[in-house]
Amino acid sequence: MKKLILSAALATVSVSSFAAGGHGPAGCGLGSQVFSDANAWYEHVLAATTNGTSGNQTFGMTSGTLGCEDANGPFSSSVAVFINDNLEPLAVDSAKGHGETLAALSQLIGVESQDQKVFEDAMQSNFDSIFASADVTSASAYQEIVDVMEQSPELAKYLG
Repeated sequence: MKKLILSAALATVSVSSFAAGGHGPAGCGLGSQVFSDANAWYEHVLAATTNGTSGNQTFGMTSGTLGCEDANGPFSSSVAVFINDNLEPLAVDSAKGHGETLAALSQLIGVESQDQKVFEDAMQSNFDSIFASADVTSASAYQEIVDVMEQSPELAKYLG
């Protein structure tokens, strides 16, 4: 119950955003290269549209170009962005030990089906450290998830 209350409190807290990898909200790709100095909403929309219509982010991540050089870190930047965008539902699912957002995170990380339950159990049993307070940020949750995975022999292999 305490975990669900904390999860609900997270829903009311404004989450500070961070741009993983140093690129803007459109992510890495051709759009972020063309609109590298984007600071207005329409420039971000144009960058995201360019990325989405040209399908270049996958190329950038696999080749390490177009600003996607950080895609091969412990987690890819897309995991950090996912946590940033889904912190509240991720906290709720982590408290329960299952759910759509938690499953999506594990798929994004690349957790194989045989380790899925280990991942979910680790997230649930470490909920108090990952989501330590209502003031948790996506950056701190990201780091705590990495720390939890490092402590598990089954999950450490996914850190790269």
